[in-house]
Amino acid sequence: MARASKADHGPDTPVEVDGRRIVLRNLDKVLYPATGTTKGEVLAYYTAVAAPLLAVVRDRPLTRKRWPEGVDGLVFFEKNLPPGTPSWVRHVTLPVPGSTRARETITYPLLDDMAGLVWVANLAALELHVPQWTVGPRGAVHAPDRLVVDLDPGAPAGLPECAEVAHLVRERLAADGLECHPVTSGSKGMQLYAPVSGKQDAEHVHGYARRVAEELERARPKLVTSKMTKALRPGKVLIDWSQNSPTKTTIAPYSLRGRTLPHAAAPRTWDELDDTLVQLDHSEVVERLHADGDLLAVLAEPGPRVPV
Repeated sequence: MARASKADHGPDTPVEVDGRRIVLRNLDKVLYPATGTTKGEVLAYYTAVAAPLLAVVRDRPLTRKRWPEGVDGLVFFEKNLPPGTPSWVRHVTLPVPGSTRARETITYPLLDDMAGLVWVANLAALELHVPQWTVGPRGAVHAPDRLVVDLDPGAPAGLPECAEVAHLVRERLAADGLECHPVTSGSKGMQLYAPVSGKQDAEHVHGYARRVAEELERARPKLVTSKMTKALRPGKVLIDWSQNSPTKTTIAPYSLRGRTLPHAAAPRTWDELDDTLVQLDHSEVVERLHADGDLLAVLAEPGPRVPV
């Protein structure tokens, strides 16, 4: 055990997870001051949702958003493996998008197991972001196996308006044989995930998502926008098709958010999507998982090809 100082938030706690030794630090540190939620509680949450969370991030390069001093303190994105990463953490080195002749690279961690998830959470990586494509055992980049539609409301529009647009997107994708599944983001809006074949490159999926967004904008111009321009967004819901770009990442389902309250990206049922829809906190997500199981288990199965 390490000797505690005035700046410490409890002693170091060595634990063994799946045969891996991890030293947990500062478990009593409050990461969400508004609710008093501690780092220990964050670790308990990620342990509770480990199985479905690992299923949606496995084989996907992981970008972390870290709040070492809590959500009221300094925050930074981290893509590369940090110093001191255990040797057993699986990783992949990939070229930086847009770099000349792949001279620049990033080495990302890949989360395979509970030990990796606990290691990441121990670093106060509250938010976990991943792309829609995966990598193979030797680091080969595979085509995306899911399409994501991000619904971002512009005030005074909010989550109820996102729910209305979600039903429009669901109907439109169903016309092409795609089945989507809703996730409230834990922030302002929500995402819809649809499994796709994994046999079309990201540009095909990206282009299809854009066409759908633009079509719905034409059909419902007072409610929907497909354009990122902030001046066009008040009172509307942005259908953000850009999340399907191979260079983009999206908050992972079941991930916490680094907001004032410990909300999490929460899988939802379609019956819930009405004008009473609200974001869920981490404890509610765990309760629902115990009661309903993993609502996103269907994403493990390949879907159809998108129209080109």
